[in-house]
Amino acid sequence: MQKETTSRLSRYAGGTILALAAGLACFGVPAAFAQDYPSRPIRIIVPFSAGGAVDGPTRAIAQELSKRLGQQVVVENRPGAGATIGSDAVAKSPADGYTLLLASQTNAISASLYAKLPFNPIDDFAAISLLGREPGVLVVHPSMPVATVQELIAYAKARPGRIDYASSGNGSGQHLFAALFASMAGISMSHVPYRGSGQATTDLIGGQVLVSIPGLAGMLGHIKAGRLRALAVTGTQRSPQLPEVPTLAESGLKGYSAYVWLGLLAPKGTPAPVIDRLHRELMAALASNEVKTYMRAASIEAAGSSPAEFDAYFREEKERWAKIIKETGARVD
Repeated sequence: MQKETTSRLSRYAGGTILALAAGLACFGVPAAFAQDYPSRPIRIIVPFSAGGAVDGPTRAIAQELSKRLGQQVVVENRPGAGATIGSDAVAKSPADGYTLLLASQTNAISASLYAKLPFNPIDDFAAISLLGREPGVLVVHPSMPVATVQELIAYAKARPGRIDYASSGNGSGQHLFAALFASMAGISMSHVPYRGSGQATTDLIGGQVLVSIPGLAGMLGHIKAGRLRALAVTGTQRSPQLPEVPTLAESGLKGYSAYVWLGLLAPKGTPAPVIDRLHRELMAALASNEVKTYMRAASIEAAGSSPAEFDAYFREEKERWAKIIKETGARVD
């Protein structure tokens, strides 16, 4: 037996022997590593500007996670290029559970909208959990002489290409939500992309742009204050926060449905015990009174899932938006 083992090992080059030895020595390390995890602060990279539709809920969840993990969970905003700048940074980060990505439908959209990316939007990450979803809301500046979706469609048809709509950036959910609306309504509007939803909202309220379909949560205050007029929501049902506002499907665009969703990813290769720990604490955070209260007030449906369920959902969303991108002809301007 000793001779057989010696003979087998002698067939490998020195470097291969060292690699094998290192691998054997590290066997079981992920479990030991997870026992000490986390031993320092954790960053959640949000690839959008502060104050956007997914930024607020991420901060609420991070605060609760900090309590449960015993380490500070810091939210860092890295907006730009349809969420690809922040996502690329996380994809290239060490797979140790200390740098995470807040993903949204924009990540699924970018997978098809961009011809070439420096990372794979799906395969370079490990799913942790879907966190929640909220409908978008079609809003217009109060100066627009329209009060319904059909009136907006008629107004836009009389002015092809002359109505500007704002989005939080090329390839963002806001971009595709509006592109899908225009396609189904048979109208032509001009896309004005911003570097995040904060500036887009400022210009929308100021009347520099007239139409947008952002997430509902960030628009509620502006709608109730009369700074913006809500024409429809993008979900399959009316929002409890705006019960008088119909869905786009009710307004004549049968089959229209789109949600802003958020979920948590880690770099590919993050040890399974670390993913399990993060998932367990996330489920507890989503069930906490603090997070549930925030989500309810923001019209976000809490939607915790297993890592496998989120991975499947992410892939389904990628295929769904790829089809819509092809059908609408949406592109990065």
